[in-house]
Amino acid sequence: MRKLFRSYLVALSGISFAIRTQGHMRIHLFAAIVACGLGWYVALKPLEWAILLLTIAVVLSAEMINTAVEQAVNLASPDIHPVAKIAKDVAAGAVLIAATISAVIGLLIIGPPFWHLLFK
Repeated sequence: MRKLFRSYLVALSGISFAIRTQGHMRIHLFAAIVACGLGWYVALKPLEWAILLLTIAVVLSAEMINTAVEQAVNLASPDIHPVAKIAKDVAAGAVLIAATISAVIGLLIIGPPFWHLLFK
């Protein structure tokens, strides 16, 4: 049981590191809070909540994996190296794809009922 508890503490430490040190992580968290607030405001259905929360989890996870890749690359290659740049760029690209698709999904789910509430 202690090992499991320690594992959770280590994971929480990683999440805390990402939030403290990564500006984009804070932006994604803010967007997630706004999306959840709007979801609550428009009274999303359970399936819509599941999809919205899944997209949020994918973006936050991608951002944390990007942070891990950057840290590992910085350790392995402290000097500028073209292969290190590619690793960092690809990881950042994965976050961009996840965030863009997540935003589209959020608009598809929240947009119509929010529009209806604004202009009924």
